[in-house]
Amino acid sequence: MGKETPFKDDIRPEPLDKALSERYLAYALSTITSRALPDARDGLKPVHRRILYGMRSLGLDPNAPFKKSAKIVGDVMGNFHPHGDQAIYDALVRLAQDFSSRYPLVDGQGNFGNVDGDNPAAYRYTEARMTEIARLLLAGIDEDAVDFKPNYDGQSQEPVVLPAGFPNLLANGATGIAVGMATSIPPHNLGELCQALIVLIENPKVQDRTLFKFVKGPDFPTGGVIVDDAATIQEAYRTGRGSFRVRAQWQKEEGARGTYQIVVHEIPYQVQKAKLIERIAQLLDEKKLAFLDSVSDESTEDVRIVLTPKSRAVDPELLMEQLFRHSDLEVRIPLNLNVLDKGLTPKVMSLREALVAFLDHRGEVLERRTKHRLARIAERLELLEGYLAVYVNIDKVIKIIRTEDEPKPKLMSAFKINDRQAEAILNMRLRALRRLEEVQIKEEHAALTKEQKDLKKLMGSEKLQSEKLIEEMKEVDAKFGLKTALGRRRTDFSSPPDIAEDFSPEALIEKEPITVICSQKLWLRSMKGHQEESDSIKYREGDRGRFWIHAETTDKLMMFATDGRFFTLDCSKLPGGRGNGEAIRSFIDLPPEADIVAMFVHKEGRKLLLAAHSGHGFVTNEDEAVAMTRSGKKVMNVPTGIEAQACAFVSGDSVAVLGENRKLLIFPLSEAPELARGRGVILQRYKDGRLSDARAFNWNEGLKDANGRTFMPGELKDYRGARAQAGRIVPRGFSKSHKFG
Repeated sequence: MGKETPFKDDIRPEPLDKALSERYLAYALSTITSRALPDARDGLKPVHRRILYGMRSLGLDPNAPFKKSAKIVGDVMGNFHPHGDQAIYDALVRLAQDFSSRYPLVDGQGNFGNVDGDNPAAYRYTEARMTEIARLLLAGIDEDAVDFKPNYDGQSQEPVVLPAGFPNLLANGATGIAVGMATSIPPHNLGELCQALIVLIENPKVQDRTLFKFVKGPDFPTGGVIVDDAATIQEAYRTGRGSFRVRAQWQKEEGARGTYQIVVHEIPYQVQKAKLIERIAQLLDEKKLAFLDSVSDESTEDVRIVLTPKSRAVDPELLMEQLFRHSDLEVRIPLNLNVLDKGLTPKVMSLREALVAFLDHRGEVLERRTKHRLARIAERLELLEGYLAVYVNIDKVIKIIRTEDEPKPKLMSAFKINDRQAEAILNMRLRALRRLEEVQIKEEHAALTKEQKDLKKLMGSEKLQSEKLIEEMKEVDAKFGLKTALGRRRTDFSSPPDIAEDFSPEALIEKEPITVICSQKLWLRSMKGHQEESDSIKYREGDRGRFWIHAETTDKLMMFATDGRFFTLDCSKLPGGRGNGEAIRSFIDLPPEADIVAMFVHKEGRKLLLAAHSGHGFVTNEDEAVAMTRSGKKVMNVPTGIEAQACAFVSGDSVAVLGENRKLLIFPLSEAPELARGRGVILQRYKDGRLSDARAFNWNEGLKDANGRTFMPGELKDYRGARAQAGRIVPRGFSKSHKFG
């Protein structure tokens, strides 16, 4: 054996940023042009185009027998799209789903999924063929209507774009996410698009506002109601960007004795019914739907979601408004008309530009098909003229064929015909020599000559071409337009109810009396009705009662914590009275070291007196203390080692402060400042000990202690002084709990 030549690595140094940018750009461009964005001309991505062309190659026309989806997927993957069988099957399934595609391009047999969100059966179990409208996309593909390119391995050819006999981009829509860009095009009504295209062909300079008379908005396969105003929709179409607010269709069904139920029979586009019902049930469990009693799914082939209100007095408009706000019974469908212009350049088009792009493509297809037909006619006329030339002298032709070893040159010389005509004569069958055949050839020659003349006239006249395109659009409209079962508009337009503008969820809460119970260890629950404190109420082992409050379901429950924060809860969302309730920290972010000082029902316009252990305090407006989040609202600043100790409603003209040293101080309410937030001022001064309680009261009515005894002004006159004094020992008989009543 000879000496082996050493292998040399071809390593070339290159800056990392340059290498990364070039490679990532190549990947991004591939994703944009070959995967995610549809072509403006036929509205298809490469995978959809290859599926339809592959089905055509298999002869899966609308009247042909179904074939296994596995066969279709295998052929498409092997011949055109080597990107994985599941990706191809997912795309095929979507083309067959009548709730995903407004005009399905695939006729599926078997389980192709459903509106609940269930997955389709595996491709070995399902069968498919093309629909009638899909054939329009491919019409003329054998007539040089479009360009072809080599497939991925160069073994066969695939179309660059389909002839697209209808505006599939807007009719069926498209979605996709590329690198740095995305597309979202909702489906539209084909009949409306055809009418707009006809107007655009007749007058290419027509303005947007004229097109909007025909294309009023999307038309979703699942129906629904668009509740945007016309100006909003038209602005989205002008710019190619926007969104459409789509709601479910519902109706009120009357029951016995004035009862009723709401039936949702159309849900928004791309909303999975099972998840929608699950979400509504979750809202019920969370007590966010105060007027709804239950939800059930009675759907068969048609959607039927039944909503039962809690009582017949509930306004169905209000109930549905809350559901629209909290569930996918209302969604926003985005519009981002980002497509590949002429299959090359990503561009966000307006509605008018998208229609023009389709018409330009159809004009090119018409021209190419006409040229192709003229070429075929010319070839056929050439043969027919050769046949006619020999029919007059058929005996001479037979004699030449019988006597000459090479009859072709002799025929060409004798009858002044070319090589192709002579070859056709030599291949002619004897039965074609009948007199009837000569008549048929003359008739065919005359018909083709007339057709050739008409086509040449068509090629030379823009007016005739426009008329031809209009004729094509009218044929599409007749087959799939508004007057057909498939083409009738499914999505309606409406304005949202007036209640939507000033609607608040609280307006839907039914006002019912409840009793709020909170234990010493902060376990919270609510019971129906206003109940008096009773030993029959059980608590967790080692726990006992603390707060017992009468409220309404429409009230807000406020809490003041030792860290100086206020927390607020909706009474309608409190846990029920079964069991021991739930820990209060599951509703609010109360630190482990903090405790609740006071709990009460919020009343607008009321003022609160706040005080801390250090003897500091101030008056604040209760309305400004309402918290909107779980984390609460910081109102009183308490230093480290100090806690908020008291929260009392402000009424009367005096403030009473009691220290742990049993000293009582009373001073005018006017000396306590009113703050929105802060530490406050010294209410009572201590040498040792801390503040125990503080109250605002009316001097003339006296002051109650924790035992319920009222001390009148004559007994309290020695305790009146100025704010920040130390005070005096409480009068004889005052409660030893260091608390006011």
